[in-house]
Amino acid sequence: MLKKMLIAATLLFATSSVLAELVVVVNPANANTLDSKTVQRIFLGKDKKFADGNESIAVNQSADTQIRQDFDEAVLGRSSSQVSAYWSKLVFTGKGIPPKEVSSDAEVIDLVSKNPSVVGYINRASVTDAVKIVEM
Repeated sequence: MLKKMLIAATLLFATSSVLAELVVVVNPANANTLDSKTVQRIFLGKDKKFADGNESIAVNQSADTQIRQDFDEAVLGRSSSQVSAYWSKLVFTGKGIPPKEVSSDAEVIDLVSKNPSVVGYINRASVTDAVKIVEM
């Protein structure tokens, strides 16, 4: 009986991990069109403004989270350790400051909903009316 419960719990966990899908989000008032390249440039500190000239502010999730690792690989095209090394070099040379980090989807939603300049990413299941999904 215990063995069956462990197998069921493992399958449930594995299924929920597979179902987690990250989406990039902005404030609903942000009318800029963002593609994956633009999001990549914003999160790597290469672009600091949207196409309309307004400031862009990237918000990362904590480095130890799965969603951050997924974002680094899927959107930035680098492993989390490569992204960390990239930012370490920029910080050391005084050429950049990494994006602010928060610890949950709720914190990303809170920041994005309060500021049209903020860009973040969350699990699609966490999306609320307070944010707009960026279709890339």
